[in-house]
Amino acid sequence: MASVSNAGPSAGMSADGAKVNMAFVAAIVAVATIGGFMFGYDSGVINGTQEGLNKTFNLTEFGTGLNVAAILIGCAFGAFAAGRLADVWGRRTVMIISALLFVISALGTGAAHTSTIFVIFRLIGGLGVGAASVLCPVYISEVTPANIRGRLSSVQQIMIITGLTGAFLANYVLAHTAGSSTAEFWLGLPAWRWMFWMQVIPAGVFFFALLTIPESPRYLVAKGKDAQAEAILSRLFGAGTGAAKVAEIRASLNADHKPKFSDLLDPVTKKIRPILWAGLILAIFQQFVGINIVFYYGSVLWQSVGFTEDDSLKINILSGALSIVACLAAIALIDRIGRKPLLLIGSAGMAVTLGVLTWCFSTATTVNGALHLDGSVGPIALVAANLYVIFFNLSWGPVMWVMLGEMFPNQMRGSALAVAGFAQWIANFAISFSFPAMAKISLSMTYGFYAASAVVSFFLVQKLIHETRGKELEAMEG
Repeated sequence: MASVSNAGPSAGMSADGAKVNMAFVAAIVAVATIGGFMFGYDSGVINGTQEGLNKTFNLTEFGTGLNVAAILIGCAFGAFAAGRLADVWGRRTVMIISALLFVISALGTGAAHTSTIFVIFRLIGGLGVGAASVLCPVYISEVTPANIRGRLSSVQQIMIITGLTGAFLANYVLAHTAGSSTAEFWLGLPAWRWMFWMQVIPAGVFFFALLTIPESPRYLVAKGKDAQAEAILSRLFGAGTGAAKVAEIRASLNADHKPKFSDLLDPVTKKIRPILWAGLILAIFQQFVGINIVFYYGSVLWQSVGFTEDDSLKINILSGALSIVACLAAIALIDRIGRKPLLLIGSAGMAVTLGVLTWCFSTATTVNGALHLDGSVGPIALVAANLYVIFFNLSWGPVMWVMLGEMFPNQMRGSALAVAGFAQWIANFAISFSFPAMAKISLSMTYGFYAASAVVSFFLVQKLIHETRGKELEAMEG
């Protein structure tokens, strides 16, 4: 990457008055958040391919849940391993590995001719998604000024949603052009296979873009490479400030020992530190509110209550577009009103909208073996679902990732991210895997559980989550 001057219109100011090379910061954030795009694309591409998967592999409800949720097991292990591997190999190196995993998964899932092979390649993709999900936000938090860290880290969520929307749009175009997701497209192969192969393009961009950005200076200091870290920080904040920040990081690291998993326990009580419990609550309840049911099963859900496949894919695109707008609002607010207020607003809004959806689905009737929402209930459900998506992406969507990237002290950040990331993806798997079977029993009961989780999350945030707005990473307390 070419050198960028610290002066001129590209320079901003940090909270302590130091100059910030905003052009360099923006370039780094832009590259790192392509990982968020891949996270969203790889997660969302399954939405729209399920009819093809069901017909090709002759899947039951259990099989559908496994094929959809298999990626999440990979995500859990990818997230768990990434935090520790990033402490050993570096943040950028592990992100490069994740980009390669995205390419391998895209090629393999599109070519799979058995459910087992498909699941294996989805697991491989999940390793990449899991790694990107925890490392991209923490990398951003480690190279950006504290006073704008929340806004820049929130770009990750916009890119996740952009990736999801990109997958929805690509799926719609391919299915619409071919006639349906199972109709033949290029080379005589069904459109649903091309939906997976399209991922190779952004995955390749991510890989080559990562080669242009530097390693995290905090990682370099931890490895004794102070000169390299100072060079990067000097480009970001100016020579004098760069040297001071290296000294700050070095003092923080010298005050403690080499990071290890036992750091997650209180040295006196030997119990899990409260800060880790807070991180686990954020990670788990972000999934218990059921957001990925909309992202993974949206097409199937809307078809199940009377919409056509074509209309259902359009609804997915609408939800994605509204999500992006909500994320932009979160970026405008997160460093002004703080993380905790946004979480509380999101929990309250999701509880109400999920409650409306629960009522809507409780009124559904069965017509020719399929659920049907009568009269005005269908439009009400559609509006409630999209308001729910807006509240999530205004709050829990971006804020959870921002807080996990910044809330833990340097000493335990890698280990805590490994555990919180693992918990987040296991919760995601549990919700996504169980949905087909639960929905078959009762769709209203299923959404009632998500609504109850939103209510519980409000009180847990109120009691256990502490504000991190404006704090330097070295100032975070265990």
